[in-house]
Amino acid sequence: MELTAYVAGERTPFVSWYENLDDRAAVRVAQALDKMRRGILSGLKSVGGGVYEYRVDFGPGYRIYVGLDGNSVIILLGGGSKQRQRQDIAAAKRFWEQRKQSKRRET
Repeated sequence: MELTAYVAGERTPFVSWYENLDDRAAVRVAQALDKMRRGILSGLKSVGGGVYEYRVDFGPGYRIYVGLDGNSVIILLGGGSKQRQRQDIAAAKRFWEQRKQSKRRET
């Protein structure tokens, strides 16, 4: 599967989050991304609005938020930890809705 990061204006929420992780956490998140890339999506759980959460069982309970574009593309919307889960889910839903609206305008 193809993984691509959502771009919000001039920033990329997932990349910004990922770049601020410590080395050990970044390795665990990279392993989770590799699983998704290989099509292992059993760790995805719907959080509503077309957004899914992938839990990384490490540290403070990292989460990766994604949207699915068809059967072959995963859009990386953001990331966070269990502590900020509510806010991170809300942001991911906003980004997903913005992406869907943008895609509709393109067609």
